[in-house]
Order: sequence, then C-alpha cells, then structure tokens
Amino acid sequence: MTDTIGTDRRTGVVVDAEELVRDHPPAETGAVAFLGAQFDRGLAWVHFPTGRGGRGLPQGRQADVDRVLRASGAPDAFLRNPIGHGMAAPTVVVHGSDRLQERLLRPLFTGEELWAQLFSEPGAGSDLAGLATRAEWDGRVWRVTGQKVWTSLAQHARWALLVARTDPDVPKHKGLTYFVVDLHHPGVDVRPLRQLTGDAEFNEVYLDDVEIDDGWRLGEVGDGWRVAMTTLMSERKALGGRSSARGDGTIGDALRLWAQRPELRTPADEQHLLDLAVRAEAQRLTGWRHGAEQGDAPMGSRGAIDKVVGAELNQAVYDFCMRVLGVEATRYTHPGPDDPHTTPPADRSLTWKFLRSRANTIEGGTSEILRNIIGERLLGLPGDVRVDKDVPWRDVPRS
Repeated sequence: MTDTIGTDRRTGVVVDAEELVRDHPPAETGAVAFLGAQFDRGLAWVHFPTGRGGRGLPQGRQADVDRVLRASGAPDAFLRNPIGHGMAAPTVVVHGSDRLQERLLRPLFTGEELWAQLFSEPGAGSDLAGLATRAEWDGRVWRVTGQKVWTSLAQHARWALLVARTDPDVPKHKGLTYFVVDLHHPGVDVRPLRQLTGDAEFNEVYLDDVEIDDGWRLGEVGDGWRVAMTTLMSERKALGGRSSARGDGTIGDALRLWAQRPELRTPADEQHLLDLAVRAEAQRLTGWRHGAEQGDAPMGSRGAIDKVVGAELNQAVYDFCMRVLGVEATRYTHPGPDDPHTTPPADRSLTWKFLRSRANTIEGGTSEILRNIIGERLLGLPGDVRVDKDVPWRDVPRS
C-alpha cells in the first residue's frame, strides 16, 4: 500500500483507491466484499482512526477517494446504509468505547448491519430535547420504555441510535442519555408507516421495558444532548453536503431528461434548467469549500446551510422534471421492495424521486429549525424566547 504520510498524502489516497479497484473490480466483486476491502485499507472514512476504516487524514481527502471509486462503478456505502454511514458511524467513533467501535463500524460500512435513528417522538419532533421515552437504571441494566416515530428503515435495521430521558428533574437538555439499542431485542416492536411514494420507509417503534447493558451507552449519563449534537451535525452534512461531480447527483437527473427528451423542450424550461444548474453548481462548490475548510474539525452549524440548500434544491429539480414530463409524470406505480439493498433510490423513477423529495425539508431537521440555527449560531441574530430553558422537564407543560 502506498505511504500516505507527508506531502504526497493526496496522491497517496488516490493511488490506493485505484489499487483497490484493480484488486477488487467492482463489476466482479460483491458489494460486501468490496466495501470490506475499502474499510480494511482505511478508505472508508479517511478522517477516522487507523483500524476504524480510516487513516487520520483531514476529512476533505475523502472526496479524492470517492471520485476514483464513483468513476469505477464501486458500490456506494452511504446508499446501502444511509443512517449508519451518515449518522451512526461519526457518533460511534467520537463517543463509543473501543469495544463498540471494533464491533460496530465494519459491518455498518459494508451494509451487513443496517442502522436506524430513534430520535423523533409523537410529542417531540423538532423539539428533540422535549422527548419522553424513559431509560431507568435498575442496578444491573437500563430499562427503556417509550414510543418513537418516523424512524427510517427500522424494519430492516439491526441497530439504532437512541436518546432517552434518564433524569426528569433537571431542565430538558440536561436529563438525556444516549445509547445503541439492538432492534432484535425483546420488547422492541417496529410498525411500518406507508408514505406518499408507496414505500414503508418510516416506522413507529414501541419500546416496552427493553434492557440495554451500560456498555452500550455513548457518552456520559446525562450528556445525551451533546452526543446527539454530533449525530445531528453529521446528519445535516450527510443529507445536504455529499460531494458530487459537476452535473451529477440530483441536477444530473434533470440534465439527462433534457438530453433524452428533446420533444419536451421549451425556451422557458431551458432558462429554468440553467437557473437550477447554476444553483446546483453553487451548492456543489460550497460543499467542497466547507469540506476543505473543515479539516479535522466537526462540521458544526455550517452543515445546516448545506442541508437547507440541498433539500430545497432537490425539490426544485424534481418539480422541474414533473412539469417537463407533464401528464406522463402521473403514470406512477409503486416500484416494489423498499429495501435499499434491492432497489437503490438513485435508480428509481423521476416521479418516485419527486414524491420522495417532499420529505427532504422535514427529515433531519426542518428547514425552519435549521434557519433558526443559521440565524442564531452563524449570524449571531437574537434567539427565540425559550420559557422552559431552566425549568425541570417534569414541570414543563406538554400537550
């Protein structure tokens, strides 16, 4: 393997990615085997520690690896396990014990073990810190009881990230603790929710006296909000800031439609497409700049910009595609299984993508909440009035 230390770092990861492709041709290698080899060579997340799928390099170097692998047709680990790759892995590597990192990260990256995120609740969606699911220590294990909702892919997942209330007598942000929970454990009941696309991607998850060993806790007791911030910042970056080549990604769908269906073109639509392409290029370059500036530091609140811009651009692109297709776009049938292993979302129809994009400005933090974060934390604008800031969670009125 090429040495990646010193001034040749960028060249090193590119050369090693090319070597990975030569040793494991994607067209002849199963996805699990290819991704396992990628992890073992430290090319899964180059900013992760050695032995954990990385090399301790700045995160911006990952784009060099991804560019080589994407051009070769290599499997996309994010699409196979989006919550695991985009949210669980960054949280486990920062807050998990060595034992948890060793147990969880490799099968997460290969997609052998899918992940879900047990955050939203019927009474606490955008106000995550208001959640009511309880975890109580009985002297031997934590016992968890409560209800989560809008849990993506929980019906397929083995593991989930869980935030639960462990102290109701302190203000809401201070009484939370963070765990990894085995969704195959007794007491976990997953009920799929049918959505606009016809898929049952989201779920209700009921937790009835579920036992969790203390070794599966991430961070300290009562420090769950800080751990959750690692997850949420990573989520916003994953949902809104994935690097892509010029003309690729969501805008690529619109450009291909325009190229393949000349009979549908109008001058007005051409101008609209150009405007969208400019927005997409600005988003792509901004994401690259954020990655380059980030270095080894966490993405922080700037990830909110990537998420808001990316979500709203996705919707605008697929609105455009539907208008160009006209009545043809209404001929929609459900494409079949919603397991990401069998039907990658990127391969589905434009109408499916249009319907799915309606969730983009809600999932992973609504655009309204994220604009609050941008205003308060990045621009220094006055914050919202928060009447429950110093009130014990037990005494906060709830509907």
